[in-house]
Amino acid sequence: MKIVREQAEIEKLLRRSQLNKDAVNQTVKSIIADVRAHGDSALSAYTEKFDRYAGALTVTPEERQAAYAQVPKETLAALRRARDNIIAYHKRQLRPDNVQTENGRTTGYVIRAVDRAGIYVPGGKAAYPSSVLMCACPAMVAGVNEIVMVTPAPGGTLNPLTVVAACECGIERIFKIGGAQAVAALAYGTETIPRVDVISGPGNIYVAVAKREVYGDVGIDMIAGPSEILILADATANPEFLAADILSQAEHDELSMSMLITNDIELTKKTQLCVTQQLEKLPKRDIAAKALENHGAVVLVSDMREAVALANRVAPEHLELCVADPDALLPAIRNAGAVFMGHYTPEPIGDYYAGPNHVLPTSGTARFFSALGVDQYTKRMSVVRYTETALMADAQDIMTLAQTEGLFAHANAIKVRI
Repeated sequence: MKIVREQAEIEKLLRRSQLNKDAVNQTVKSIIADVRAHGDSALSAYTEKFDRYAGALTVTPEERQAAYAQVPKETLAALRRARDNIIAYHKRQLRPDNVQTENGRTTGYVIRAVDRAGIYVPGGKAAYPSSVLMCACPAMVAGVNEIVMVTPAPGGTLNPLTVVAACECGIERIFKIGGAQAVAALAYGTETIPRVDVISGPGNIYVAVAKREVYGDVGIDMIAGPSEILILADATANPEFLAADILSQAEHDELSMSMLITNDIELTKKTQLCVTQQLEKLPKRDIAAKALENHGAVVLVSDMREAVALANRVAPEHLELCVADPDALLPAIRNAGAVFMGHYTPEPIGDYYAGPNHVLPTSGTARFFSALGVDQYTKRMSVVRYTETALMADAQDIMTLAQTEGLFAHANAIKVRI
């Protein structure tokens, strides 16, 4: 990780564009068009080409049963406890209907879940059963009628815990497909894959670009890029803890970003040494080393006020406040996917167990996107009712505004009633 001091270098970090969508646009558009035109035959062809699998796309009851047999009891118990935590947290996001009447005028809204949600779970470089929980649990809480899941199955093999996680969330249909073709199938439907109303879940650049392409025909959670962590640390931070947290994101992908911002030069030296030592023992050290070389940085600032200002400009996916008093900094934090408070709250707590969602905005989009939650699976419908007396009172104003816009039929819809 390089030490950054100059403003020009900091600006370069802020202009990061790790999701180079243009490079794969044409390929993704071609895949989507092919799936729309040829359905299952296109899906099978792409699955054989990219995943080296030419079998049935639907996971069978026998495969589900076999998956359970491969998962140790203690792992299943941990998965269930994590699921329960995630469900409990997302229940706090539920909003009640709000319809009120005053002087003959009833206005408000009612909340309705979408009918069918599709979740995408990565299964290429690594398998992420935790992403099953994070995508399915808020959909369950929202009241979605049906959840279907797609996930790549290289060589036809799925991670058994991924299958079990889906079963534990009540997902009845699981399909062995991935990539842009899976997104297209969910968005438009095929002979086998049902069309959904919302697609959620992380994926590689092809998945992200495909979600952008189908948005409008189907809802999506967000367009996410490679994983990110930004740590604000003061002299009270433990360099071994910081190094471990930096590497926790660097091992995801060669494009992952890990950044440390501190006002303590000695802490930077100790942390870099710990990163080097821990990296040597890491099974995915080649991936992590490349990520740190290309997208790792230590930024020295004068004080925590400057650190917070810079963090808000970065708008990271994960923000750790490894400082003596994180509560004092939190009110000033405006842009982050998730904030982890204090020396004993490493980011993996959020990835797996605490309850808040780990599907988070990246590449600076935390300025306007939120974590995946119940809201992405629901709609707010307006409700309006007027009595005759209320309409008589407001009619002239409504007709005046309609006529001002040249919409005389609108005005007449009021006029005929008075």
